[in-house]
Amino acid sequence: MNFFTCARVATVRQQGALPAQSAAASNCGMASHAKSSWRRFLRAEDRRSSDWVRFWAGVGIAATAAYTAKVLINLFGPALPYSMAECPGGSNDSPEFLEFLSTVTNASIRNASLQLLTNGPEFYPAELAAIRGAAHCIDMEFYTWQPGKVSDEFLAALVDRARAGVQVRILVDAIGSYGTPRRMFQPLLDAGGEMFWYHPIRWNTWQFANNRSHRKAIIVDGRIGFAGGAGIADRWIHATAQGPRWRDSMFRIEGEAVRGLVSIFAENWLEASGAILSDPRQFSAPLQTGDCQALVVESTPAGGGTTARILFQALLTSARKSIDITTPYFLPSHSARAALIAAARERGVKVRIIVAGPHIDHPMVRRVSRHSSRHLLRAGAEIFEYQPSMIHAKLMVVDDAWCVFGSTNFDHRSFALNDELNVATRNPQLARQMLRDFEQDLGNSKKLTLEMLTPGGPLGALELAGGALLERES
Repeated sequence: MNFFTCARVATVRQQGALPAQSAAASNCGMASHAKSSWRRFLRAEDRRSSDWVRFWAGVGIAATAAYTAKVLINLFGPALPYSMAECPGGSNDSPEFLEFLSTVTNASIRNASLQLLTNGPEFYPAELAAIRGAAHCIDMEFYTWQPGKVSDEFLAALVDRARAGVQVRILVDAIGSYGTPRRMFQPLLDAGGEMFWYHPIRWNTWQFANNRSHRKAIIVDGRIGFAGGAGIADRWIHATAQGPRWRDSMFRIEGEAVRGLVSIFAENWLEASGAILSDPRQFSAPLQTGDCQALVVESTPAGGGTTARILFQALLTSARKSIDITTPYFLPSHSARAALIAAARERGVKVRIIVAGPHIDHPMVRRVSRHSSRHLLRAGAEIFEYQPSMIHAKLMVVDDAWCVFGSTNFDHRSFALNDELNVATRNPQLARQMLRDFEQDLGNSKKLTLEMLTPGGPLGALELAGGALLERES
């Protein structure tokens, strides 16, 4: 019973207009009315609460749908139709072509000395030797950094240098190294080093979840660099429970080109840490040192395309003799596939591609890639699957002269979504070394035929559907 009802009853009683029995009945009626009012109040509150629950559920569903749509558009949205009408300078061995590549990839032409390092037993000792000899600074950016013996050895060397006063900075992709605990880097942090995750998954960074740093790079004292396809993990040095030792390549870089590596590292370091690299020792690589000219190509998603995609398309279109590609995942866009087909069918270019075979770490990719492989085989290209282990190298040699190495896979994610790093150089001597490895890998590979790639059964139907979707990628 509310205050006004009680006041009215009290007034009636004072006036003697309400007998005792009537007053009692009235009190019961008012109590019943009060209970009814309270129940109506509770039901109204329940409705309001339900409305809020539905509102926030709707917000959550809308946000999830928006992000899902963004991912699907990134993966399967309208493709940029890359094409190049002519080869600047008339051929890819002209000075005009080098200047053209420098301009369209926004990469300065820099002097460089380049050394091919084949497989973990060769490149890990070289990287550790450079780290142990550091006097001023060490910068590292990796997509994959996993706990294990290799990680322990690198961290021990980095802790030792940090205690000696060397600036140590490590940038690790939060998704590529998902499951790697930050506490693993605690001894380095205690020694004065720095470590940051690139694009960690948080409430205010979810919109960047599909953009990863796929780069693999080390820079020592601004004078020595390493770049290529391998991360920090035991699978690159010996067999693990997941399979045989991975096949991969890294390259030691000296000369002015190291400044390009520093520039690329500095961008993502700023994004992750908020700090601008300003120590002049970071940029101390001598300008005139080197036996070749190289382009250090930074690739970051923008406008649906990347400079990596431009670099590859230009070189494929310029080829007149041969194209030799090593890639773990072969999912070319329509325009990249068209460039390879035109090279083989119209210009008589010898096209050979080595891809991952039975040891591939993403088996579905192997099946889906057969869609593009069939088109290329019909055009006269040759495709081989590497048999001994997972092949993870990302390499291309064009016309026995142009060399490309770095972190970019021949797929949509690398060409359109990831941050990548590539080095391109017209260097016949390095090309011979890379082709030596290519021929050795070829001897350990199985040549694919159209009969082998003919789909059948439910998985074949799924493969065809996946291939049709991937045709739309850029």
